Amino acid sequence: MNILLIGSGGREHALAWKIAQSPLLKTLYCAPGNGGMQDMSTCVDLNVSDHEAVINFCTEFDIGLVVVGPEAPLVDGISDALSEANIPVFGPRKIAAQLEGSKGFTKDICAKYNIPTAAYGRFDTAESAKTYVAQQGAPIVVKADGLAAGKGVVIAQTVVEAETAIDSMFDGAFGDAGVEVVIEEFMQGEEASFFALCDGHNILPLATAQDHKAVGDGDTGPNTGGMGAYSPAPVMTQEMEERVVREIIEPTVKAMQDLDCPYQGVFFAGLMITDSGPKLIEYNCRFGDPECQVLMMRLSSDIVPLLMACAEGNLSEQSAIWSHEVALTVVLAAKGYPGSYSKGSFIGGLDKVSKAPKSMVFHAGTKRENGDTVAVGGRVLNVTALGANTTEAQMRAYESVSEIDWPEGFCRSDIGWRAVAREK
Repeated sequence: MNILLIGSGGREHALAWKIAQSPLLKTLYCAPGNGGMQDMSTCVDLNVSDHEAVINFCTEFDIGLVVVGPEAPLVDGISDALSEANIPVFGPRKIAAQLEGSKGFTKDICAKYNIPTAAYGRFDTAESAKTYVAQQGAPIVVKADGLAAGKGVVIAQTVVEAETAIDSMFDGAFGDAGVEVVIEEFMQGEEASFFALCDGHNILPLATAQDHKAVGDGDTGPNTGGMGAYSPAPVMTQEMEERVVREIIEPTVKAMQDLDCPYQGVFFAGLMITDSGPKLIEYNCRFGDPECQVLMMRLSSDIVPLLMACAEGNLSEQSAIWSHEVALTVVLAAKGYPGSYSKGSFIGGLDKVSKAPKSMVFHAGTKRENGDTVAVGGRVLNVTALGANTTEAQMRAYESVSEIDWPEGFCRSDIGWRAVAREK
């Protein structure tokens, strides 16, 4: 089978790496891919916002499955176009993708179907949003309604901070994502991520993870797209996972069915584990980045039948086998990220990491120039390792990080600290 994978980040490199291991694969195409993905696939220059061009490519190259990595093409309706052309696609349709594309849409679903989440309000003017904040007090959470690359969330410790965030969003700090804002109560607890596949009706729970969104050690500084992650999440016991499926995932599946748009793809549920149980922070309609990297390192099953089953509606016939080891990934980013940063610096030492046991480097913001790897993005590399526990996985990952020669990059030095502390 020929497969087309859409995307160019670390998540897509991890998916490409796993798909390439499948005996069902004939040729893997990646659009556009990155400096690491070309080692295991054919990278193609394809405008994925031009749905007709994607369909024509699939027809010409006999594509049996399209795997959509990032959220933007899903929110833009690429799955609808491919499905209507009878091309199997992994990823939800446009309406279902609004679970990520509109935080207000998701909060309204939660309210209607009694899904546990934070109390909230939706606002399309700064004045009404500020009035709500004044009534509720702080701390409080201000979110841009639309897609903001993981950066459109402000946890305001004071009313003044919340008002500043509101003004910033309505003034265009996050573009169209801030045309509307959602304001939520601040929830106390421990964050975790839960992943499950769905074919529109059947659910296959996958695995759990925890990530580090803040740019600095000790979870300090501004939020980023993610500076590291590990799997599994110790806080997610079997009982907690069962509650998430029963109280959060299953009602969401029902909601999408009621909207006549069955959800086919991966549920990425960002959770707050509170004293009263799991509560939904937000949904993502694709694998996380960098969570996907640690999930793919732990997945022992062939991923292609799982992805096909979601597209074809027969997920009930599938199961997933997971390694009992812990996977941990450290993100190397360009200095200055998540603010301004320079591009074009050369990265050395990657060949040493490729020889390290139970380690893998997933590329994100890279390209190849005359055989060299060059940084062209903010988050650039994902150094990932397996270990018997988090402590061992962390040690292996940072040993591999030390082999990389990239003075223009940086990383956090404490990825996995919470789980390591539990182990001690």
